[in-house]
Amino acid sequence: MRSQHGFFDTGAWQRGFGSFIPPFPPEGGRGGWGGRGHHGHGRQSGRGRGGRPNVRNAVLALLNERPMHGYEMIQELEQRTGGIWRPSPGSVYPTLQMLEDEGLIVAEESGGRKRFVLTETGRPEAETAAQNAPWQEYGDENVSQAQEFRDAAFGIMDALRQVGFNGTPEQRAQALEVLTETRRKLYAILAD
Repeated sequence: MRSQHGFFDTGAWQRGFGSFIPPFPPEGGRGGWGGRGHHGHGRQSGRGRGGRPNVRNAVLALLNERPMHGYEMIQELEQRTGGIWRPSPGSVYPTLQMLEDEGLIVAEESGGRKRFVLTETGRPEAETAAQNAPWQEYGDENVSQAQEFRDAAFGIMDALRQVGFNGTPEQRAQALEVLTETRRKLYAILAD
C-alpha cells in the first residue's frame, strides 16, 4: 500500500476498502461472507455453502413476486437486507443463466433490457424458495449492528488514512502499534 507520493497508495486503498463486507453472517452463523462471486445451489434453505446467502434461492424468491431485471434484483436484495448483502453481478447473472438453462425462468425483452420471468416449471421451486427467502434472516437488530460495525470500520480506516498521509514517521509507528494491539484484542474476543 506504500506509494512514491506518500505512505498509502490510494488505488490500493480503494481496492482494499472500497466496499465493506460485514465480517459476520446474520443470526450468529459462522464464517465471513459478502455474496461476491458465489451462488450456492443448495435448494433446502436460504443459505449456500459456507453460511453465505444462496443467490439461487434469492433470485427465485424475488421472481415469485414479480418479473425483474438482473440489476433490479441486486438492488432489491441490498435494500431488503439493509445494505448487508449486495450480491455481485458475477454471482447473479450466471445464476440467471443457469436457471434459464434449466427451464425455470425465461428472459423477455423489455425496453431493450432483459426481464426475467418464472416458467410454470420454475414456479414450484420459486414458491418453496419464497417460504425461506434469504433476506428473512436479517432482523432489524442484526441490520443495525452491521451498519454500526461498517461505520466504525470506515471511521477507523479514515483515521488510518489520515495518519498515513499526514503523520510523521513517529505517528505512523504509534498507529502501527495501536493496530497491532487492536488486532490482538479482537482475536482475544473470539477466543473467550
